[in-house]
Amino acid sequence: MTIRVLVADDQEMVRVGFRMILDNQPDIEVVADVADGAAAVARARELRPDVCLLDVRMPELDGLEVTRLLAGPGVADPLKVVVVTTFDLDEYVHAALGHGASGFLLKDAGPALLVEAVRAAAAGNALISPQVTVRMLRHFARPLDEPGAELLTPRERDVVREVARGLTNQEIAAALFLSLSTVKTHLASAQGKLGARNRVEIASWAWRVGLMSS
Repeated sequence: MTIRVLVADDQEMVRVGFRMILDNQPDIEVVADVADGAAAVARARELRPDVCLLDVRMPELDGLEVTRLLAGPGVADPLKVVVVTTFDLDEYVHAALGHGASGFLLKDAGPALLVEAVRAAAAGNALISPQVTVRMLRHFARPLDEPGAELLTPRERDVVREVARGLTNQEIAAALFLSLSTVKTHLASAQGKLGARNRVEIASWAWRVGLMSS
């Protein structure tokens, strides 16, 4: 199945570059590219792409507001969003993920990581640039009423730790000597118990409650 992608960036060179990289993949097609946030919202709602690639700084509406409108907690039928930016700022990362983004990449991450992020988002997973992952997750504050690690079974905790380290399901299966279906079962159970929307929220929970240091 072809992954349909919308690209939103105010720089034409970036849009052209992303289109060339993504259209060169056998399973990805760029269905639209737009230069501002308002157009991104309109075209995304019209075309319903599988993944929206959004720059943070755009005219009309910035990428964080577009993310909230397309993928936020209050959206009835949210789209998958990956935020791509030049600026490695914690407040951008926190806002993007809080607004429902499925990934956060820096523009210098490289073509391979861009393609991987699109595929991960389309599959319901999440990817964050390695440069920001650990630093960002370690600085999330834990709400006082948030459940701790005792909520999960020992095997669920093992799986969640590997998710927080950035491993894919296949890599987790290999690391823990489990079948892929068993990993998916443990992950789905943990996600349900935590009320997490995606892998990024599972990972941030693991860092917040101290699971990564236990």
